[in-house]
Amino acid sequence: MQDPNADTEWNDILRKKGILPPKETPKEEEEEEQQALHQSVVKTYEDMTLDELEENEDDFSEEDEAAIEMYRQKRLAEWKASQIKNVFGEVTEISGQDYVNEVNKAGQGIWVVLHLYKQGIPLCTLINQHLSELARKFPQTKFLKSISTTCIPNYPDRNLPTVFVYFQGEMKAQFVGPLVFGGMNLKVDELEWRLSESGAVKTDLEENPRKQIEDKLLSSIRCSAPTKKDSDDSEDDD
Repeated sequence: MQDPNADTEWNDILRKKGILPPKETPKEEEEEEQQALHQSVVKTYEDMTLDELEENEDDFSEEDEAAIEMYRQKRLAEWKASQIKNVFGEVTEISGQDYVNEVNKAGQGIWVVLHLYKQGIPLCTLINQHLSELARKFPQTKFLKSISTTCIPNYPDRNLPTVFVYFQGEMKAQFVGPLVFGGMNLKVDELEWRLSESGAVKTDLEENPRKQIEDKLLSSIRCSAPTKKDSDDSEDDD
């Protein structure tokens, strides 16, 4: 009896006419075909970002889940590696020529804090000291400083100190002039809070330190101010 799975012209004719069933695929060949098919499907996921993987999650079959998770972890690892590279940790001095590359082209997901200052202005010196401390505390944020007139020609001294906050090249906040900072009484945690409100840093402070100071001052004033009864007693004594 002729083997129906044999590769003969006669068997091919019988298969075409439906007399013989389709040729059986050896198990090993079938597994290889499935693996090749699976790999061809998975390759479409290799080019996806984390966001794209998440967007297409509903389209994944159960068989794809393991492979998709593998690529998701791979993308996550790549993202973490890129974040590690984006560690700054200090305040960098720039000139006007560096502005575009350092600020406008800082990179995807990068916050930039730029301090315009001038030597000989005490509050500018104080803010530079505070920013150096904050740069070490928040190394993922890019801290820059620049002498005002080298960055912006004819920038008025009355506007100093000035702090600009950018995200991906777009300005998100600006702090201009000494009154905004509260003068030489400015504390580093107060500046940290200001920057956190703009989004430039992720602070662990629970509330505005300036508010705490103001509350203490108001409380002190209330304690020292004479009450109405005290005033009446004083008038009676007179």
